[in-house]
Amino acid sequence: MAKTNPAIDPTQTIESRLQVSPQAEAIFDRSCNDCHSNKTRWPWYSNVGPVSWLVISDVNDARRVMNLSEWGAYDKDKQSRRLRDMCEQVQDGQMPLNIYTQLHPGSKLSAEDKQTLCDWANSERARISSL
Repeated sequence: MAKTNPAIDPTQTIESRLQVSPQAEAIFDRSCNDCHSNKTRWPWYSNVGPVSWLVISDVNDARRVMNLSEWGAYDKDKQSRRLRDMCEQVQDGQMPLNIYTQLHPGSKLSAEDKQTLCDWANSERARISSL
């Protein structure tokens, strides 16, 4: 299992497809992109087995569920579902994963971060449903 950062087509990213606020983009960069995009910053421990296998597997699984770098591949309904899921999972404390926030303390979302992300996601869901 290899670490990868597939090439990014800038026309397919979430930032090119939705109206991503600077606040939401900062949250993505700090708390989401390492697992849910092709812009993974691979930490030193991703080079040490057997931990590396878990990290690589987790990133690959996360990208399959939602990849912010490949947002344009999703139809409008899937985008809407992913935005809804994003809000629900951060509000429920499911995302980012606890193991990730323990290893990356700056990635933990505050109540304000969660509200910012949900407000943005709900606004974008409404906007894309009207297109």
